[in-house]
Amino acid sequence: MVVSNTVFTEIRFWLLIVFSIVLPFCIYGVLMMKRAISRLAVLLFGITLVMIAGVDFYLLHSLAGEIKRAVTADDAILIDEISFALYVLPALFAGIGINVVSHILVSHLVEAEERFKQEKKFKDRDLDD
Repeated sequence: MVVSNTVFTEIRFWLLIVFSIVLPFCIYGVLMMKRAISRLAVLLFGITLVMIAGVDFYLLHSLAGEIKRAVTADDAILIDEISFALYVLPALFAGIGINVVSHILVSHLVEAEERFKQEKKFKDRDLDD
């Protein structure tokens, strides 16, 4: 029995598939199915997307090193192009995750500012009386 030494037999490759495709789309599916969702849940989903991007980046980097050692000089340009294309996916997830987290933070700050204005208005009214 001959064991193939390809990237498809690596557990890291399958983890990359799970973290790059399955998990993010499950998160997006849950967010799309919900009619109402708490601010904390949205924040956690955003942070999870950023963490997924970090795991993707690590897995891609470790697999790219092994692939570069295994390919011939003719395939080096192709491998660099594939690596670049695959790094776009974690950048996309990180960007979306950071955008979600910043949205939550900005909306919280806007609400806090409105509460501050309301409290100041009540204090000014109490001083006038």
